[in-house]
Amino acid sequence: MFRFAHLADIHIGGWRDPKMKDLSTQAFGAAVDRIIAEKLDFMLISGDIFNTALPAIDKVKEVTKKLKEVKDAGIPVYIIAGSHDFSPSGKTMLDVLEHAGLWKNVVRGEVVDGLLTLSFTVDQKTGAKITGMLGKKGMLDRAYYENLQRQNLEAESGYKIFMFHTALSEFKPKDMEMMEAHPLSLLPKGFNYYAGGHVHYIFSKHEQEYGFIAYPGPLFPNNFAELEKLTCGGFNIVTVDGDKTTLEYVALQLHPCLSISISAQHKTPAEVTDELYAELAKHNLENALVTIRVEGVLSQGKPGAIQFESIFDGLYRRNAYFVMKNTAKLTAVEFDEIKGDAQQVDDVEEKVISQHVGKNSLFSAEEEKKLVLSLLQALSMEKGDGERTSDFEERLIKDAEKILLMNRLSIH
Repeated sequence: MFRFAHLADIHIGGWRDPKMKDLSTQAFGAAVDRIIAEKLDFMLISGDIFNTALPAIDKVKEVTKKLKEVKDAGIPVYIIAGSHDFSPSGKTMLDVLEHAGLWKNVVRGEVVDGLLTLSFTVDQKTGAKITGMLGKKGMLDRAYYENLQRQNLEAESGYKIFMFHTALSEFKPKDMEMMEAHPLSLLPKGFNYYAGGHVHYIFSKHEQEYGFIAYPGPLFPNNFAELEKLTCGGFNIVTVDGDKTTLEYVALQLHPCLSISISAQHKTPAEVTDELYAELAKHNLENALVTIRVEGVLSQGKPGAIQFESIFDGLYRRNAYFVMKNTAKLTAVEFDEIKGDAQQVDDVEEKVISQHVGKNSLFSAEEEKKLVLSLLQALSMEKGDGERTSDFEERLIKDAEKILLMNRLSIH
């Protein structure tokens, strides 16, 4: 019997806010501590350890320190590059840490007769045979899969692990329907465990002719929506006992997470403010991550009239760790969607302009409509053949300035 950890999508350095940017690193540290305490035999990281191929040096130092602890505990670390930490130039921190002996990249092989022939990395203690495929942005890794020599991989005996960093069409959740994905058939068959990354949701299934396919999700949520949905991140501990493979998901709850969602439909800004205060008053916010989502069309007033600043100040006085809001789908009644059957872009633009002109006292409705249409036409000009981007941008700005200047002169 042996046990190993499966991590993915750590995205160290992904959050920009000073209070949030350290949490992915803290999650990695917590995972390492648990792995050492559990005395696991090895650990896998299925891509996107860092959020970029060349992360900040302070983040590299923290990760290196924890990897040194893993190495000192005698636990090997096997990785693949993900779509974020892969670099076509080869200039990536993954290689630096591999040369330092802190982990091993298992994507190894050669091209033989036009086919990519991968080799196995054998874990010395357990005999587990590990290989895999790197992840690249824009599904550029598909050609690797399509030209993969599968015969040698499928014929290999022993306990086999295939690491990959891509979505699989057959297993995408409904809220990720538009995400690009590969079909399962591109993966080699007959492996015991398929260690997935890239798709930020928790999934596991034993698939006939393949084996156990698992995504542990992100080690820490990487954006507002993931905090709402997952509240925390985690990783898998995998136990192999003979022919039996079982999973335990380990949740890493660094902070309590509270998600509030309010409908502003047919309400005033004051009513939305009062509803938010009332809802937030029900909860203990000590050291909590708080997400506030407000959606809908206000009956009057503007979204800016909702007292978010006061609400945030109150939450921080109650010792919330971090508060964030999402008002992307919040609007005022005067900017509600335009209903109509226009199908052409020009028709849609004209309908939008016609419905909203006349609110500016500087112009008559007709003059304002003419100005907006002129600006749209100027800004829709295409870049010329051989024209530099900087020259193209300068030309657009000058054309727009001319239109604005002419209209300014006409109202004086």
